[in-house]
Amino acid sequence: MNNVLLNVVNLKKYFPIRRGLASRIVGQVRAVDDISFQIRRGETLGLVGESGCGKTTAGRALLRLIEPTAGRVEFDGTDVTACQGSQLRALRRNMQIVFQDPFGSLNPRMTIKGIVEEGLIVHRLGNKRERYETVSKTLEQVGLDPSYINRYPHEFSGGQRQRICVARALALNPRFMVLDEPISALDVSIQSQIINLLVELRERFDLTYLFIAHDLSVVEYISDRVAVMYLGQIVETATSGQLYANPLHPYTKALLSSIPTMEPTKHRDRIVLEGDVPSPINPPSGCRFHPRCPRAMDICKREAPRQLNLDGHLVSCHAVEQGLSRP
Repeated sequence: MNNVLLNVVNLKKYFPIRRGLASRIVGQVRAVDDISFQIRRGETLGLVGESGCGKTTAGRALLRLIEPTAGRVEFDGTDVTACQGSQLRALRRNMQIVFQDPFGSLNPRMTIKGIVEEGLIVHRLGNKRERYETVSKTLEQVGLDPSYINRYPHEFSGGQRQRICVARALALNPRFMVLDEPISALDVSIQSQIINLLVELRERFDLTYLFIAHDLSVVEYISDRVAVMYLGQIVETATSGQLYANPLHPYTKALLSSIPTMEPTKHRDRIVLEGDVPSPINPPSGCRFHPRCPRAMDICKREAPRQLNLDGHLVSCHAVEQGLSRP
């Protein structure tokens, strides 16, 4: 546990559904439903899954940008969910986020200096001259010319704006960063530049990442370990090498089969899942994947699978468990 920087235990985030004049609660959207994972110091954990599975909600809940419904988030031994006021503010200096949309996450009325400097002002770090020097240095570290410091966001391309978002998070010298699909809104030609920048910054400043994405080829490149999420729950977690070489959960196999191959002679058997993703308002009983699973059995409809630990490869699947129990 000494090497664990972030420990997430039974994290839940439900959004109430209200109706009527009295705004009576008639249901819950179970966006994140009882997930647990750990991230070690200097490690990158990739969190993958289909759109709407709860990845972004999980990332924001562990930073308390939205309040968790239940569960515990420990950052370097401190319970984030129990912190208030100045203690929470001090903790947030070490936990930063880079949002998905570099266009919507930057204030168009603020200069780049004001955007990157804002966190320094909030945390009362340095005087005016020192903050100016920090902003200039940080812009240079993310590959931007410090002379751009007084320009506005509309004067930059998408890739440059995302570099500004990274600079805003990096300026506070954090230890942990949530990267919420940081390249999905960018041109393909720019994506590799941003990914290489993030890898370089991780090694240079000993950063720890939670990398949220749905592009599995990118996740394989940047992640040390990968957690696969489906309908608010984590169904499989393994090292990047283990997961891509030997996926165990049927959902993970289907996701990996959708990755395009660049080798014309290499054929990949595509697994096409039937049906739509069930509603998080009323998720299926038992295993949540069973309505779409090609290996579903009767027990999958009745009982939620327990988590198996196969030499560090974690998977929750009745079919895998039955396969292990056969002689």
